[in-house]
Amino acid sequence: MKIQLYLFLFFISFKSFSQIENSKKSQDSIKKEELNEIVITASRRSESWMRSPISIEQLKSAEAKIMGSPSIYEALENVKGVQIITPSLGFKVINTRGFANSTNVRFAQLVDGIDNQAPHLGAPIANALGANDLDIDKIEIIPGTAAALYGMNAINGLANIQTKNPFEYQGISIQQLTGVNHIGNVDRFSPKVYSQFNLRLAKAFSEKLAFKVNASTTGGKDWVADDRTDLAPNANASTNLFGIDNPAYDEVNGYGNESANRKTLNLNGKNYVVARTGYRETDISDYDIKNYKADFGLYFRPKKDHELSLTYKTALINTIYQRSNRFSLNDYTLNQFAVDYHTPIYQVKAYATTENTGNSYNLRSLAENMDRAYKSDDKWFADYSTAYKNAVTNGATVAEAHKIARTQSDQGRFEPGTEAYENKKNELIDINNWDIGAALRVKSTLVHAEGLLNWDKAFIPFFEKINAKLLSGFDYRNYIIVPDGNYFINPKNDGGNLTYQKTGGFTQLTKDLFESKLRLGATLRIDKADYFDAKLTPQFTAVYSPKQSLNFRASYQNGYRFPSIFEGFSNVNSGGVKRVGGLRIMSDGIFENSYTKTSIDKFQSQVNNDVNTLGLTQAAAIVKNQNTLQKNPYTYLKPEFVNSFEIGVRGIALNNALYIDADFYYNAYKNFIAQVEASIPNTTDPNLIPTSLYSRTTQSRYRLWTNSKSKIFNYGGSLGLKYRIDETFTALTNLTYTKLDRTDDKDGLEDGFNTPEFNVNGTLLVNNIWRNLGASATARYQNNFDYVSFLVSGTVPAYWSMDAQINYAFKKGISAKLGGTNILNKPYTSILGGPSIGGLYYLSLVWETNKI
Repeated sequence: MKIQLYLFLFFISFKSFSQIENSKKSQDSIKKEELNEIVITASRRSESWMRSPISIEQLKSAEAKIMGSPSIYEALENVKGVQIITPSLGFKVINTRGFANSTNVRFAQLVDGIDNQAPHLGAPIANALGANDLDIDKIEIIPGTAAALYGMNAINGLANIQTKNPFEYQGISIQQLTGVNHIGNVDRFSPKVYSQFNLRLAKAFSEKLAFKVNASTTGGKDWVADDRTDLAPNANASTNLFGIDNPAYDEVNGYGNESANRKTLNLNGKNYVVARTGYRETDISDYDIKNYKADFGLYFRPKKDHELSLTYKTALINTIYQRSNRFSLNDYTLNQFAVDYHTPIYQVKAYATTENTGNSYNLRSLAENMDRAYKSDDKWFADYSTAYKNAVTNGATVAEAHKIARTQSDQGRFEPGTEAYENKKNELIDINNWDIGAALRVKSTLVHAEGLLNWDKAFIPFFEKINAKLLSGFDYRNYIIVPDGNYFINPKNDGGNLTYQKTGGFTQLTKDLFESKLRLGATLRIDKADYFDAKLTPQFTAVYSPKQSLNFRASYQNGYRFPSIFEGFSNVNSGGVKRVGGLRIMSDGIFENSYTKTSIDKFQSQVNNDVNTLGLTQAAAIVKNQNTLQKNPYTYLKPEFVNSFEIGVRGIALNNALYIDADFYYNAYKNFIAQVEASIPNTTDPNLIPTSLYSRTTQSRYRLWTNSKSKIFNYGGSLGLKYRIDETFTALTNLTYTKLDRTDDKDGLEDGFNTPEFNVNGTLLVNNIWRNLGASATARYQNNFDYVSFLVSGTVPAYWSMDAQINYAFKKGISAKLGGTNILNKPYTSILGGPSIGGLYYLSLVWETNKI
């Protein structure tokens, strides 16, 4: 299948080379389109895309609209080097160049240069606070570290969504997209309606005053996460209990039966690991998606090339969100206020983003505490032991006795769909303590200010004389968290707000040499964050252009990522395990006095094995295996760091009909921020420590944010081809290769690479094939890859899918698009623990007028 798909995509891209003669009009079109295209994200100033000093991808609105994806944001999956993972139909995450996860704190996402992250996460809630399709002009993506210019922890990449200015794009636009998913028994739902509504209204009252309003709604039934793979398949291997007979059975998308909910029971002389029953996600989540967002902006142009904008954005989110656990986001709100004043010489910008998690809750904590609400752990395990022994006495086999014991112990539990269950659920999701409830209650604010100064615009004669440009910038950021007593506390001032500040600045110099065929650039950035020393971030670039249509580029840069506020300051009680931020102010003393969970798990398994197979007493087995226990070797948080080397080429060939963009990079990382689980024994007597660590009830368990000791290297490259066959046909092909090279001093703590080694997509675009009729088809493939997270680790299977659409432009500004994603309806998963994604089929109608 893999070879067939490669040949198919190769055929799409190159078949026409020998069959169709390019028209002169098409040649001129692609040359003008690519050579004159302007980008701003790569260097924070307007420049030719072809001569960008680093890799930068872009997706223009006009091109995305004629792809099979229902939205421009989702069409980014077709862009070279971009990986999109889908924790939810209403939540998609962008990543580039490896180390992806569902909360991608290493990739920044901006709208018109304004960060749209959720403050306490340090990452965006997908496109929840972003622009709607009708207002997006284009999206620019830097696939690689952008820390030197932006300082936003963007060590893996950055996306900048650029919207339409109301002075240039006036009128009313309305879009209604209606679709259907869950077709063909791909999960427990019958077909469900999916709906998106977008509105844009923009008006310039004069040359000096304009406004715009945008609004969006999205509703539907989410994809279902129902992976029943056992995460503890060998917990009872020494007693030959596997699969459905395993009393420690822990489904990927079953919650309340994780390690924190298990206990070792000695039953009739054998040790068995037994888990509480828990609940499946499909039983405790309704999967409804109801997302809303809107924005309003006023724009003033007091004089030529000067513009002041005042904008307000708001979003209300109801969807599934995935991190270390799966969450139901209910009435989750984000609000953002921004002011921006820019001229050719300088720009100043300030914004504030507020976050309120509303009535959101943790699905795992809900399941755990729903079990405990009808019967405590101690009572349940005691009942289980009694019922097991009685069953064996009455002649049941070991496997049968465990099933009988579970059935009897579960009597009285709350059953999903009953009134008693709903009442208890509503009670638990309002309790802000994950040891006894499930509520996610966070209120936070991000305040940001920045400025840019174009020295070469302020002192034109001097910089024209030396043929150089100089840009300087500064930024200030402060995170403000309202302590809730569960998720966050203020370690300095009990009752006061928690703050976390960062300040930075940069200077960038570029100079043209050899009749402007060679452009050299150097950037130096310095950042200082609370609790950390100042860090320097350099960037050096070179672009050589022997002719306008051929450009070679090379760059070296490094980048730092300071811990997010959650990584630094979290204070979460969850099922008897306390998740603690890695700053010394939060976890002082824990690192030095704890033992790693991996060694404790191994120790407990060896003890159980010796009891069950060698007939040792538990005390003797503990003494025999106590040297397995290892002290925690990790310590307090430091910033992550990456060195990045990159080369690339952009050019136009074949009589200006073929656009080529290729890049290769090599990255070296250290101090990866990750989590380690460790426990402190509830004793100071060295002789009693092993016994204390054997039992879950005699140790204090922690999950700590720290740095991996590994040095990590990865490399890769990508190739993008765009071939304009004629005025009607255009073929696009993107191939991306991403490889984890090696890990020195491997400790297994670093974040998973979580990225397919190889993916490819090919698209055939057809414009005006008959009158105003157009169409497109996209095929996409990615190979299987290892996925590592605290929720689940394993292998994400390879998959390939197809998107397609046909569109027609009617008169009077009306256009229609009939399309689908994964049109063959072959379910796949993009991440473990996430949903199974089937086909989505839709009809989109858009009405636009430039009058208002």
